[in-house]
Amino acid sequence: MFTNRGIGGALLGATTAIAVSLASAPAILAGPLADAAAQAEEKAAAGDAVGAHDIIIGAVADFTMSLPFSVKKAIFVSQKPSAFGAYAERPDSKFPPGEPLVTYIELIGLTWKAIGDGKQQSNFSVDFEIADSKGEVLASQKGFGNFTFTGLVRNQEIFTNLTLDVTGAAPGDYLLRYTINDKVGGHFTTTEQPFTVVAQ
Repeated sequence: MFTNRGIGGALLGATTAIAVSLASAPAILAGPLADAAAQAEEKAAAGDAVGAHDIIIGAVADFTMSLPFSVKKAIFVSQKPSAFGAYAERPDSKFPPGEPLVTYIELIGLTWKAIGDGKQQSNFSVDFEIADSKGEVLASQKGFGNFTFTGLVRNQEIFTNLTLDVTGAAPGDYLLRYTINDKVGGHFTTTEQPFTVVAQ
């Protein structure tokens, strides 16, 4: 029996590390990111740290939305993560009977839209399938998770955690497939995680 025991998600702040690397990009680079880096450097040199930061963050958001919608990372974790990048990866994908599967997922290229009052919004849903070692789908659910993020900036450090109860699954090898649907941009991406239910 496969059931949903909990779904969580979070969205956090700005990509400072990316901003620093772009601001120091070589002058030979061309394009919107290089232009933004040059403008940010001018702002910083004039003492406007906030303005420099805002220019870079906006440029990174524009660039990221131009990338194919993708899963950057999908790993089994030992507990629900507390923040973006704050997770404890499991040492393996072998689960004793009754232990839920907790997956930490980071996304790239999620689409944002303006919704008024200066606010931006993104939305994605998650479907899942579980197949056995022969490829036969044993369980599936559309709309397993549905996440909406609203804010004043198009944050790029986006993650979600998904918890799946596989109580009753016989010992053996399985494949967990998540499909993430960008409901604003109309795109989707998939990720697969092999796992094993071990005999007691």
